[in-house]
Amino acid sequence: MFNPTAPDSGLGAVAEQTLPMAEEQSGRDRRVVVTGAAGFVGSHACRALAASGWSVLALVRNAARAAERLAHLHVDIRVGDLLDPAYLRSSIDGATAIVHLAAVAIERNGDTYDGVNVGTTRAVIDAARAANVSRLIYMSQNGSDSASPFRFLRSKGVAQDLVTDCGLEWTVLRPSVIFGPEDEFVNVLARLVRLTPFILPLPAHGESRFQPIAVDDVVAVIVRALADDATRQHLYPLGGPAELTLRQIAERILIAMNAHRIIVGVPTAVIRPFVAMLWHIVSKPPVTTELLDTLALDNTVPLNTVSTVFGVNPTPLAPEELLYLRRITSGDALRSLFRN
Repeated sequence: MFNPTAPDSGLGAVAEQTLPMAEEQSGRDRRVVVTGAAGFVGSHACRALAASGWSVLALVRNAARAAERLAHLHVDIRVGDLLDPAYLRSSIDGATAIVHLAAVAIERNGDTYDGVNVGTTRAVIDAARAANVSRLIYMSQNGSDSASPFRFLRSKGVAQDLVTDCGLEWTVLRPSVIFGPEDEFVNVLARLVRLTPFILPLPAHGESRFQPIAVDDVVAVIVRALADDATRQHLYPLGGPAELTLRQIAERILIAMNAHRIIVGVPTAVIRPFVAMLWHIVSKPPVTTELLDTLALDNTVPLNTVSTVFGVNPTPLAPEELLYLRRITSGDALRSLFRN
């Protein structure tokens, strides 16, 4: 659905310094490799990195999606499988840094948490070592933990541990839910609005708390992290400017869409059988039963570093920031359940 996660705890080193604005670094080639470049965060990251002067090599698996999201950017695109050592090694060779964003929140079409979230991270680390590329930015997840009872969060935690133990010059980013035009957070709720004309049911009684962060703020952090050596060997929790319940988020979505629904908080146990049934009916279910269960967990960021460390003024999840949701139709919402 929308990658819900638990609150951060026991993060270890969290830097307190405020970073300077990203500046042009002349006199040396700045070539960055971005994995998962055709994804939601990846496409925005490629745009921001190219605009800040980086030479970007976008690694993608889906050529059609890459053409849709990246063709208009000044980036090089290379299609392949991150688990192919030859492809990955030749792509990374000569790079200055790697931004590893490739991940899955829902297992489908043979993509598993262990295979993608853990496997590609291990492959990227191995390739970076072989190619003598020392700088690595890894996009983890708020609440990721190798001991988590939730398989998605556990896979992201295992991958995070691989990064922090790899010996490279790493930076780990741990965002709360990320929103933006192509997200699978508010867009999923907006599609639910279109499919439920009178009542909008919310799991976990709509009381779970989130700290949504705008995708442009996340990629601004990526650019600034690459620009400053002080971010190396640090984990950074990232969140928006306010904690919001799922009900409050839904209320903002309804205002942005100019839609009227009665919001009803429902126990997760009541929704769970429907989600399980949906998994067998549609080809692209928006949520799994396990991810549904994680909605009972708060996903806030007490040690938010977006402004204190990176100097980014986070964008609020406000109705005026969500007007892109108005373009979603009932037909779009139905097709999203079956789109490959």
